Amino acid sequence: MFVIPSKSFICLLAILAGFVLGLASPSQADEAGLRSLIGQFSTGSGFSDTEKTIDDIAGYSDEAAVPLLRALADGTLMILRTDRTVVIAKEMASGFVLNDPLSLEKIGEGVAADLDKIKIKNSLRRKITDAIASMTLSAPRPKVRLKAANDILNRPDVALLEAVEIALSVEKDSAVSSALSAAKAAIILDSDRDEAEKLDAIKTLASKGGRDVATLLSRYQATTNSVTLQAAAQEAMVQINETLAMWQVGQNIWYGLSLGSVLLLAAIGLAITFGVMGIINMAHGEMVMLGAYTTYAVQEVIRNSAPGLFEYSLLIALPSAFLVSGAVGLAMERGIIRYLYGRPLETLLATWGVSLILQQTVRTLFGPSNKEVGNPQWMSGAFQVGEMLITYNRLWIMVFCLLVFALLLFILKRSSFGLQMRAVTQNRPMASSMGIRTPWVDAFTFALGSGVAGIAGVALSQIDNVSPNLGQSYIIDSFMVVVFGGVGNLWGAFVGAFTLGIANKFLEPYAGAVLAKILILVAIILFIQKRPRGLFALKGRSVEA
Repeated sequence: MFVIPSKSFICLLAILAGFVLGLASPSQADEAGLRSLIGQFSTGSGFSDTEKTIDDIAGYSDEAAVPLLRALADGTLMILRTDRTVVIAKEMASGFVLNDPLSLEKIGEGVAADLDKIKIKNSLRRKITDAIASMTLSAPRPKVRLKAANDILNRPDVALLEAVEIALSVEKDSAVSSALSAAKAAIILDSDRDEAEKLDAIKTLASKGGRDVATLLSRYQATTNSVTLQAAAQEAMVQINETLAMWQVGQNIWYGLSLGSVLLLAAIGLAITFGVMGIINMAHGEMVMLGAYTTYAVQEVIRNSAPGLFEYSLLIALPSAFLVSGAVGLAMERGIIRYLYGRPLETLLATWGVSLILQQTVRTLFGPSNKEVGNPQWMSGAFQVGEMLITYNRLWIMVFCLLVFALLLFILKRSSFGLQMRAVTQNRPMASSMGIRTPWVDAFTFALGSGVAGIAGVALSQIDNVSPNLGQSYIIDSFMVVVFGGVGNLWGAFVGAFTLGIANKFLEPYAGAVLAKILILVAIILFIQKRPRGLFALKGRSVEA
């Protein structure tokens, strides 16, 4: 049975429908209103009209309008002569790419003759900056508000004091609130507020800390005429500088650990070959170089054949680099080195000759210039820990270094091949008499060390230039790590690499990069005079003999 709805029910439906439409329509209305205001740029006749349009757009407090205001300040907001459409025009080699000022989507291309630039002056640029700051302070995303607060802290403007106070009164995020408090304090120092408020502002800035705050207080101390405020600023700067000095120690330790992980990756393969076989392999750096060029080749194949796999390019390059460098190392041992055991000088000269051949081969195949190896997205960028800057590529290299070290320890301590390697290291004649095929242990040990050098090249390709001379930058440092830590001892290489890395980074600010390395070398020479076998000397009849 069909029932006609009552009038009250119909009214209720109408109210609900209006409520839903009211929720859905503001964004569309706001966009339409913004586009109408943007269109005023094409009808205005002077700076006063442009200023009025900027004020009207700022009144919307819509984050979507920020890019177009930045484009206006940068001089890239232009007008198409054909239909007077306002666009963001980005200059390219062949002309201009035209983007929508709100959606930022590409809407076409043009040339300079098709466009009229919207002219502004310095006072309008300051107004735009203030408008952007006010709009971003009320943005829905905390990251945007935090950036806006930090921008104001670095460039305080008295005109923004009221906007900052309003934003601070409603802010819920603790990090943004702290940044807003510091921004307010920085503005107060430039304002005509009384001395008591400025003293409180200095205390707030002192608790905030940071290099930017120290610079701001130093500038303020030089400009203020108040002896009280000068003393307070000086005291705050002393407090901030003491904190910064502590963070600098932490930053140096991080740089040292980062350098140490690179040295360990470059030296760990040499620690294996030098320790087990006693071979001074001057071509070890070229094994690192081969790994880096393998990474470049893998990325080129992926770029041309499967661009979607680029984020996984390093994971694909790791086994490839290990196999390439390991195969070259195995060929070296079987073809040259096995005939030169017991003749260290001839081995040194032969491997040096191989290193020159490998360098020239790479120059012939890839050219002498540096090659670009891209960083995947997960290895790009950096983040702050207090006043320390930590880059993702260095962080991942350190993680990778520790994983490689743990894997090699497992191979040496838990596998039959590792047991044979240790047996040959400690007493070669006894190992041979027990049925261990020492020539093949030598061959595969050399291949393992070369393969590890290859995967070190994968990591180094992310932080260094990939060139035929890449390995030469690390061969001396690798020998220093191995000799200092103890020949053939992985833990010695581990401790040695990180010790030398940290020591080097603490010396560099005072002595410079070159002199710091010389001082480290002198220190190692003096250390070897006291402990010829390094920090962790291997034990065994053969070694002791």
